[in-house]
Amino acid sequence: MDIYDFVIVGGGSAGSVIANRLSADPSNRVLVLEAGRPDSRWDPFIHMPAALTFPIGSRRYDWRYESEPEPHMHGRRIRHARGKVLGGSSSINGMIFQRGNPLDYERWGADPGMEAWDFAHCLPYFRRMENCLAAAPDDPLRGREGPLVLERGPATNPLFTAFLEAARQAGHALTDDVNGYRQEGFAPFDRTISAGRRLSAARAYLHPVKRRRNLEIRTRAFVTRILIECGRAVGVECDGRVVRAGEVVLCGGAVNSPQLLQLSGVGDAARLRALGVDVAHDLPGVGENLQDHLEVYIQYGCRLPVSLQPALRRRSRPSIGARWLFLRSGPGASNHFEAGGFVRGNDDVDYPNLMFHFLPVAVRYDGSAPVGGHGYQVHVGPMRSDARGSVRIRSTDPRVHPALRFNYLSTDQDRREWVEAVRIARDILNQPAMDDYNAGELSPGASVRTDAEILDWVARDAETALHPSCTAKMGVDRLAVVDPRSMRVHGVEGLRVVDASVMPYVTNGNIYAPVMMVAEKAADLILGNTPLPAQRTGFHRHGRGRRPDLVT
Repeated sequence: MDIYDFVIVGGGSAGSVIANRLSADPSNRVLVLEAGRPDSRWDPFIHMPAALTFPIGSRRYDWRYESEPEPHMHGRRIRHARGKVLGGSSSINGMIFQRGNPLDYERWGADPGMEAWDFAHCLPYFRRMENCLAAAPDDPLRGREGPLVLERGPATNPLFTAFLEAARQAGHALTDDVNGYRQEGFAPFDRTISAGRRLSAARAYLHPVKRRRNLEIRTRAFVTRILIECGRAVGVECDGRVVRAGEVVLCGGAVNSPQLLQLSGVGDAARLRALGVDVAHDLPGVGENLQDHLEVYIQYGCRLPVSLQPALRRRSRPSIGARWLFLRSGPGASNHFEAGGFVRGNDDVDYPNLMFHFLPVAVRYDGSAPVGGHGYQVHVGPMRSDARGSVRIRSTDPRVHPALRFNYLSTDQDRREWVEAVRIARDILNQPAMDDYNAGELSPGASVRTDAEILDWVARDAETALHPSCTAKMGVDRLAVVDPRSMRVHGVEGLRVVDASVMPYVTNGNIYAPVMMVAEKAADLILGNTPLPAQRTGFHRHGRGRRPDLVT
């Protein structure tokens, strides 16, 4: 029987980083087990940026989760796409790269035991992973030598130009870089696109090293249980076979990792026993603290024929596909989320709590329900909701999806911020800069005006922004699951978790970048390397102008 030094469960965003870094030492035998399909280089649905709507909802690429009926959203079940392919969700996501606000990490670092996860300690790992082509070589906040190439959205469509000016007219700042000194404001976005192709975590981290003799990658390998003996993880059960390991590293994400822990007897003991699971370790925080971002699309008709609507026509696809295939250019080479911004919804918050993505076409995220004529839209939603949910297994069968409860719109803060988000978006979209294009609001429409009407529309129309996180959080309190100093699961030797589930609080923006940063830092902790030294660099704080407020 083969025995590996490390078995990595999940070849997604975090798993790709961990596999690369752990296998850099040739004395480590590393095995990656990915339940999904390979990310074939010839698969346009993965690698063509504009094709992102095709894998979402497809059984071939997507786990196709859905929530339990959400009590504050008229009992709707909210669909949740999660990547079922090498590269995980980085192979099907919207390719938007956002670190979050530095104060997100100050919040992390303020929790007991989390001192080494403040912004100063996280920044060196952001810099290590990225190659930001738009950054100045001497920018202390951006990296230029990492494996993850970031292209800045050109945002040259006239609708982007008008939208950014409209944001300025509405009293919001423009910023040079939402991942740099100042997040607050509007700007073109960084994207994980390189030379017209999606650059997933697998393409950036796994494929360049897949020929290492000490690294093995298996796809369509479904792990059903962690093997725990005398309080130590000694391997996994995969497709009916036992794989032994010195250490097991879970990188399945905020749904799969807590599900596998619970199936293996690690979680709330009373709930597990009620399902007939043998308890290996009572750890009540497993699957709790679930957080996410909800969003709506505020859509407008466009007077001038400048939107991307013609690209949605079926007859346009052959020419768009051919131009992308042979030239890596044209509409197929962009994710089209090329600009947006972050604002504070009220004066009580000290850093942005609302996010805006602008899209020069009116269509749903999965490509459905396009507007018949030319249009545009803003995706908007609160970033720091205090709603909390859970991921809990409902069966001992690992192929039965767990129960996902998000509790969207369940708190006063959440509902207040939703009203603010919609009103601010409308204010921007009705500024003079948009007059030449504004053909009127399509959704939610003129009938939705009062706070109650806005909240009812959000409850009926909102979708997840696909940022589930925090279900096996780092920390030292009663509900903490992972030791922030080692990434080990509390109470179980030889078992670690590295993915979005370990975040204590969801960050202010898309979560792909924070997950990759966590994985970069976790690799050092797992290997016993001295972590990169803290980098105490200034960043913008509201009300303090351009003074370099050093992180302390």
